[in-house]
Amino acid sequence: MPPALNGLAKRALRVKTEGLMVDDTIIQFRGNERPQPRNDEAGDAPSRGAEVMFDRRELSTILSLYGRMVAAGEWRDYAIGAGREHAVFAVFRHTAEMPLYRIEKRPALRNRQGMYCVVASGGLVMKRGHELAQVLRVLEPRRPHAVE
Repeated sequence: MPPALNGLAKRALRVKTEGLMVDDTIIQFRGNERPQPRNDEAGDAPSRGAEVMFDRRELSTILSLYGRMVAAGEWRDYAIGAGREHAVFAVFRHTAEMPLYRIEKRPALRNRQGMYCVVASGGLVMKRGHELAQVLRVLEPRRPHAVE
């Protein structure tokens, strides 16, 4: 066994040599190297069998709103789902009920109405658009302002 391998790689190599992971290879990453995504095909559309998911920036925007609403006592729980055609962030007031709102990402609608939408519990599309922050504004509580 090569001495340069760390503990996790040594265990993986040991499992591989025992015949449990025949087709897998061990790849070590150093420094700022990042692994290539498995669906690295060309094009914007997801490949057949690939799942649509929110990226880090989108999740940060959604979780920022979620945190404010939890602090206000409006929301209690959430669920994230990924599928071939869309990704969903569902918001619940109580865990055992239907979601209050679903924030959906549908890349197939990118060039039409926009790939982001907010759907209410009854199925009504409250807002649809190209920018996630603009679509999420429909869920922000309205703040009263003084009128002169």
